[in-house]
Amino acid sequence: MTSIPQDTSGEPNPLRALTLDRLRRRTSMKWRTYPEDVLPVWVAEMDVPLAEPVVRAVTDALALGDTGYPAGTAYAEALAGFAEKRWGWDGLAVERTRIVPDVMLGVVEMLRLVTGAGDAVVVNPPVYPPFFQFVEHMERRVVEAPLGADLRIDLGALEEAFRRAVEGGRWAAYLLCSPHNPTGTVHTADELAAVAALAERYGVRVVADEIHAPVVAAGANFVPYLSVPGAESGLSLMSASKAWNLAGLKAALAVAGPASAADLARLPEEVGHGPSHVGVIAHTAALHDGTGWLDALLAGLDDNRRLLADLLAEHLPAIGYRPAEATYLAWLDCRALGLGDDPAGVFLERGRVAVSPGIDFGTGGVGHVRLNLATSPEVIAEAVRRMGVALG
Repeated sequence: MTSIPQDTSGEPNPLRALTLDRLRRRTSMKWRTYPEDVLPVWVAEMDVPLAEPVVRAVTDALALGDTGYPAGTAYAEALAGFAEKRWGWDGLAVERTRIVPDVMLGVVEMLRLVTGAGDAVVVNPPVYPPFFQFVEHMERRVVEAPLGADLRIDLGALEEAFRRAVEGGRWAAYLLCSPHNPTGTVHTADELAAVAALAERYGVRVVADEIHAPVVAAGANFVPYLSVPGAESGLSLMSASKAWNLAGLKAALAVAGPASAADLARLPEEVGHGPSHVGVIAHTAALHDGTGWLDALLAGLDDNRRLLADLLAEHLPAIGYRPAEATYLAWLDCRALGLGDDPAGVFLERGRVAVSPGIDFGTGGVGHVRLNLATSPEVIAEAVRRMGVALG
């Protein structure tokens, strides 16, 4: 029988702190979308208490009535400090940042700066579903450059997509997911430098969604896109929301490379009114004072990746699973189970467990599901048990 690993890190593992009964008292999307008999391991919310420095900062702000409009550069300064200590990158210039409501709305604003209606945006499916939804809503064309069989960027496919994207002299952008969601792939410095070279050759502007950057597995190294040679004209979106479970406290940062500072300067002033001031306070505290909590989380996620691999090998060996280098998401290949294009629907109906349908992630998603590992080992074990029940 598979044993559930015990946390051995300095701080308590936050993934073990909350009972299922307490989690079901939450009113957010993860816990209220489905009936109570469904076990939710789908949307990107973590089953953790907040880091104490975040709770303290928000509580102090509320006690003071500090709930007005956001101002200042404390968030950007905290992110720059985190980037230097965590990734060895000292190139995040505070003066080349702007606060935006959240990462996806920031992506929209960056794409508006560098493309026009009808222009193309290249994406790497299978990829985060809002990449399709937001791009199409803003009247841009999606051009796909699917990941390779190894779930990494296929540079040949990317070059062909860039060629199609700029046909007729149109402007084009590349929406890079780094680390990649749903596969958890961490792009290497060499891969990102090759991307930058291709983008320069074809005149494509790179907009990098780096929201999962702090959530990397042991042995993996996140490389900021703007840190590689040739990426000076790039734009990046970063946030503490995924790593510290702050999606409900809206705030993110747009970061410009040296050659795109003038583009970022054209961002309308009113965009900066969209983030929550309390959100900015929370994200700043997380980046500045919450790294001990983050390290305990990362250790717990490493345990959960190993646990899921063991459970699947024991109970559902036909499911293909490669533990990810980053994110707290697991991309599961269920095609050998014979459940059709959307196994998530079968798992929900027959097993009462909610995972994200792979078909929502575009090309390459058929027959796959995405499972959220940011929960207790007991919930992961129960999710696998329910998936097994669905096959019975």
